[in-house]
Amino acid sequence: MNYRHAFHAGNFADVMKHALLVRIIAYLQRKETPIRVIDTHAGIGLYNLAGDEAGRTGEWVDGIGRLDEAFAPDVENLLAPYRKVVADVRARHGETTYPGSPAIVRELLRRQDRGVFVELHPADYAVLSEAFNAVTNLKVLHLDGWTALHALIPPKEKRGLVLIDPPYEKPNELERLGEELLAAVKKWPTGVYASWYPIKAVEPVDALTARLNAECPRPGLRLELFVNDPRDPTRLNGSGLFVLNPPWSLRAEAEILLPALAERLSRGGYGGYRCEAFGPPA
Repeated sequence: MNYRHAFHAGNFADVMKHALLVRIIAYLQRKETPIRVIDTHAGIGLYNLAGDEAGRTGEWVDGIGRLDEAFAPDVENLLAPYRKVVADVRARHGETTYPGSPAIVRELLRRQDRGVFVELHPADYAVLSEAFNAVTNLKVLHLDGWTALHALIPPKEKRGLVLIDPPYEKPNELERLGEELLAAVKKWPTGVYASWYPIKAVEPVDALTARLNAECPRPGLRLELFVNDPRDPTRLNGSGLFVLNPPWSLRAEAEILLPALAERLSRGGYGGYRCEAFGPPA
């Protein structure tokens, strides 16, 4: 499938991915020592939900558009930093703006931290570069994301996160994700890797999980949100994150966030989630 960010900005998958992204960064920033965040498939960073692409699909209506009503207090406590990022970005760029992962990272990085955003698409790179390259602790690179993944690790900070969020334009991209993750974790064993994937059918994800469970030398989490019944593989039914070297608190936080999001964002009465460990024990 082709998952260009602009057409799906603010949808259920973005809400899930970005809420968890914020939790991971918050954990890494519990220490004062600097971190580096590398976004290998960054997109353009800021999206207008009233624009042509997002307006054509309207997917945000059943994503960020359903978050106006408050959740239970324990859920709101975990969502609060994500809600603040969205509010701060909208205060500067307009109420119809939704922040992609680069904008979220920009909001959260401290002075001592660094961010690197990678984008191959020429037009998207130009927009991304104009928006973020002038920020002192950010760098925007015009590169293939898979090439950049291995070129940029390990960072000099020795602590940080790699977000991998490809468009899944090629039939074998999920399998490639597994290959690239296994190669990357050998080069930087202590880095945190968060790898997003769309879910139509669960069988290909099950196969990749089995491989990671058998071959990955580091602990991992498989986190998934379903808004449609996955027994119908003709549509986008959910999305997931493979997180290698997950923060120790992430599984417990996901067990609170994901069922609440599944209930709120479900379509046709079906909502579900998965939160499973793989690989060696943490």
